[in-house]
Amino acid sequence: MVGPLLNSAAVFVGGGLGLFLAPLMPKRLQDGLPAAFAMISIAMGVIMTIKVQQLPAVALALIVGLAIGEICYMEKGVQKFGSLIQRGLARIIPVRNHSMTPELYTQNFTALIVLFCAGGTGIVGALTEGMTGNYQLLVVKSILDIFTAMIFATTMGAAVMSIAIPQLLVQGGLYFSARLIMPYMTEITLGDFSACGGIIMIAVGLRIAQIKTFAVVNFLPALIIIIPVSLYWHKFMG
Repeated sequence: MVGPLLNSAAVFVGGGLGLFLAPLMPKRLQDGLPAAFAMISIAMGVIMTIKVQQLPAVALALIVGLAIGEICYMEKGVQKFGSLIQRGLARIIPVRNHSMTPELYTQNFTALIVLFCAGGTGIVGALTEGMTGNYQLLVVKSILDIFTAMIFATTMGAAVMSIAIPQLLVQGGLYFSARLIMPYMTEITLGDFSACGGIIMIAVGLRIAQIKTFAVVNFLPALIIIIPVSLYWHKFMG
């Protein structure tokens, strides 16, 4: 397993670089760059969404996935984790952006976890390496994640580095379960899976841009549900 380790190391190193460079970066640049990453996330989401094969199946998976996430309080759980990370690291390395309220800090941290851990490139890349040993997709994602983590760490501090842990757990789990999942990833299923992830990425971008605070974590079960829903929808409705 190379790709997940490399990708998590990239997030950790990028976060460390951002923490080091924060005092040297003008505040107007710190405030402006997150908006650029929000637009990139939305653009990636749009590109992923247009690959949809069965829109009703994607809609059904998102609705059921959101219901599960709401019932299990997934968003609140991640927010509590973010608050613990913030308070713990603040005792060691104070957050430099004093204009950010604790609520906004937690919201942004939650969105970043989804951005780094639930992106389509990372999921498909981990599954691809698990099946074929090819980790090139995760190499590309690692290069992008270094700069993304660096920019967000200038405003959010060392907490960005901690995202490397859940990212490694998610991608590692996908790597080891790839042989169970990939046989079901047909062209139709993969397109619907991509569209489902794309819609979540659009929600992440809108959240980072502070346009609409979607509970993006509660949508994550849809990424699991979409595979059987897409398969059976095509079987009975296709």
